[in-house]
Amino acid sequence: QVQLVESGGGLVQAGGSLRLSCEASGRTFSSHTMGWFRQAPGKDREFVAAITWSGGSTYYADSVKGRFTISRDNAKNTVYLQMNSLKPEDTAVYYCSLDPRPFGSTMDPGAFRSWGQGTQVTVSS
Repeated sequence: QVQLVESGGGLVQAGGSLRLSCEASGRTFSSHTMGWFRQAPGKDREFVAAITWSGGSTYYADSVKGRFTISRDNAKNTVYLQMNSLKPEDTAVYYCSLDPRPFGSTMDPGAFRSWGQGTQVTVSS
């Protein structure tokens, strides 16, 4: 089993930036695609961004493209989400997740299984 611990959330004004981190343990982190998802109050959890096991490919939801950047450091078992130009509609609990398929070559938002406890991001207008 994998354990995922997110950090870096907080309260920020619109236009500001935050960097989320997610540290993984208990599984071979470097073999798996990692993703970030978010859930706003009263809404379903939605895909935000993903990065393949090698870091060679990244994927973004249209709503965050050009503003958010996902990256990973396999030596530190950590995946990051740099969020710039934040908007009030980015307010949500952000979760990181792992795709259990080792060395996956395709990105499928429905394939993610393991989840962290989440970190709250609040963007004020």
